[in-house]
Amino acid sequence: MVYTVTFNPAIDYVVRMDGDLLPGMTNRSASEEYYFGGKGINVSMVLAELGVKSTALGFVAGFTGRAIEEGVKEQGIDTDFIKLKEGNSRINVKLKATEETEINAQGPKIDEASQKELFDKLSKLVEGDTLILAGSIPNSLPDDVYERILSSLDGKGINFVVDATKDLLTNVLKYHPFLIKPNNFELGEIVGKVLTTDDEIYEGALKLQEMGARNVLISMAGDGAMLVDENGQRYRIGVPKGQVRNSVGAGDSMVAGFVAGYMKEKNYDTALKMGTAAGSATAFSDGLAKAADIEALYKTLK
Repeated sequence: MVYTVTFNPAIDYVVRMDGDLLPGMTNRSASEEYYFGGKGINVSMVLAELGVKSTALGFVAGFTGRAIEEGVKEQGIDTDFIKLKEGNSRINVKLKATEETEINAQGPKIDEASQKELFDKLSKLVEGDTLILAGSIPNSLPDDVYERILSSLDGKGINFVVDATKDLLTNVLKYHPFLIKPNNFELGEIVGKVLTTDDEIYEGALKLQEMGARNVLISMAGDGAMLVDENGQRYRIGVPKGQVRNSVGAGDSMVAGFVAGYMKEKNYDTALKMGTAAGSATAFSDGLAKAADIEALYKTLK
């Protein structure tokens, strides 16, 4: 079974406008949409499109939390969220005018009892399960929560997938995560060097493997992606042609596509292609990627 964790889920309220946003004045939208978001939830939704079942874990609160849980369930995803006693889950506002403006809310405080409840749920994972941790953490959680989670599950034969930055990522490498997904800039920050060539990116990935990572997937936006697998083999891929409409969730979609591709064929080349197709399908859509779009783009990749 695949499990995703979203510490701070949100309703993303997307407001589209024709022309400029005018501060200090009444603005009227051209259209509105809303999505149930958070990096782990995004991964679960794209996994569902690719026929892989997952259970979404995390924390929800208040009427917005109930809406998030119901909305995720309607997508055919199993949920096991912890209900916080106080506060409301976030509503993030995404203003898409001539320029894009985002207002991301803080979200509810996660008390110690609820944190313990999450660890209790995670303790039930068994050998062969996959646990996906993605994104930043809210202020009410300890800075080392990723490390604590992996430490508590170390030695159980669980495949860890971690999509995080800086210390959140490097501090968990000693637990040998199956997959990590920095982008080329984040990789450069970790190794202390601006990485400008494929060879430099490859060398940076090898350093993370020396620290404990098994497979390192480096996303490079319009320049494609590189995978350095656990045997040190390098794979390089470009991106399909298409018009970029949306950047939200593209990285999460790449993680989902990679995991789904590997689970189906146990082949890293397939996993990289499926990850690239899924990430691109989201980038070319207004929302998260759909199965038909992923499949169509997958067929164009060599």
